[in-house]
Amino acid sequence: MADPLCPPGKLSWPGLVGVNGFAAASIIEKENPHVRAIVMDCRAPWTADYNCHRVRVVVNKDGIVNQTPVAG
Repeated sequence: MADPLCPPGKLSWPGLVGVNGFAAASIIEKENPHVRAIVMDCRAPWTADYNCHRVRVVVNKDGIVNQTPVAG
């Protein structure tokens, strides 16, 4: 069952793995204007909190998405 507090629309973008991180963030926010995409280096620390209005776009050292961006 979907979380009633989460925004409507798409919440996962598996097709963006291998794409430039900033381009991926732009696509995510265009496809679901209820979320905010944040580009993050895969080596950077981040909080463990859950926020379904946030999509972490995790990139490698070359700025390429290396895991599926998912709301949370």
